[in-house]
Amino acid sequence: MSSPTQNPRRRGSLADKARADEQIREHIRAYPGSITYLDLIRKNKRDSVLLIAGMLALGLVLGGVIGGAVGGYAGADIMGSAQGRYTAIDLLPSIVLGAIVAFLFAAGGALWSYRAGANAILRMAHAREVTRELDQELFNVVDEMRIAAGIPMPRIYIIGDTALNAFATGRDPEHAVVAITTGLRQKLTRDELQGVIAHEIAHIRHYDIRFSLLMATMVGLIVFACDAFLRATWYGAHARGRGRRSSGGGKGQIVLLVLALVLAIVAPLIARLIQMAYSRQREYLADAGAVELSRNPEGLASALSRLSMDEEPLVDTANRGTAHMYIVNPLRKMRASHNQLNSRFSSHPPVKQRIARLLALTR
Repeated sequence: MSSPTQNPRRRGSLADKARADEQIREHIRAYPGSITYLDLIRKNKRDSVLLIAGMLALGLVLGGVIGGAVGGYAGADIMGSAQGRYTAIDLLPSIVLGAIVAFLFAAGGALWSYRAGANAILRMAHAREVTRELDQELFNVVDEMRIAAGIPMPRIYIIGDTALNAFATGRDPEHAVVAITTGLRQKLTRDELQGVIAHEIAHIRHYDIRFSLLMATMVGLIVFACDAFLRATWYGAHARGRGRRSSGGGKGQIVLLVLALVLAIVAPLIARLIQMAYSRQREYLADAGAVELSRNPEGLASALSRLSMDEEPLVDTANRGTAHMYIVNPLRKMRASHNQLNSRFSSHPPVKQRIARLLALTR
């Protein structure tokens, strides 16, 4: 029997939890009764391949557009001075060259992320490696899940933060890292800890650790290319305004400047949408993979519920560039909306939907 003097905040939290539980039950009823973790894995793998292809295509198209625009402007200027005619077919070499340059930049960025990306992320997180002697139980849990996954033992790092969170990084299962916060290590039960570790091991097993670094690098390169193109066009127009002025050249410069401005807005937006969609798919995939490894959907579901209600969600060393790597969004300002809303700009699916997918496997 509840007391009339019960804390209003406590009553409110219980009501919120009851509403959340009912929403989870509604999500569970939406899944077929015959669904298995293998069905979820197959679907998310297909979706992820399409998103990776989309990101690569966006980079090549952006390179081709910039190359064609610059080549077309320069060619039209030269041919105009010679009283010639510059046609659309003359743009093809510039478009191809731009796409080739974009591919080379992407390859260079991918090589950097492959070789040095993981170490850079660990340094940003201020993570320190732990040994088996310091935490035998943690090593046992990781060892159990990596044996189930059939991969080598990853290195284990601790992030000195009271928030409940974790991530995996590296370039392949032979060079992988699992990092967890001290808050997560101290506050979860063994079954919940096993669910989180299984989720991160699934990321390693599915090579998400490599592809997430690649996607983040591609987004950074696309933003850099658009910004460089806009700056070069702006300074070029400014310099041309001080020099000779021809009506044709002036119109061409305006068109080029408008195109650079549009690309600077649209291309990074599309790249970010693709990256966030990929991140959400891989989180769903890792959840399903965790069930395959642990055979315990309730463990991860309980851990996600605990993480979503964490009163200290901020990981001090996280930022927008690394937030998508964590098991739940580590940024306080974005966390509440990302936990509740199924937004295209969210790096993680809503926790309620993730829990519902997990519990649907127990029916």
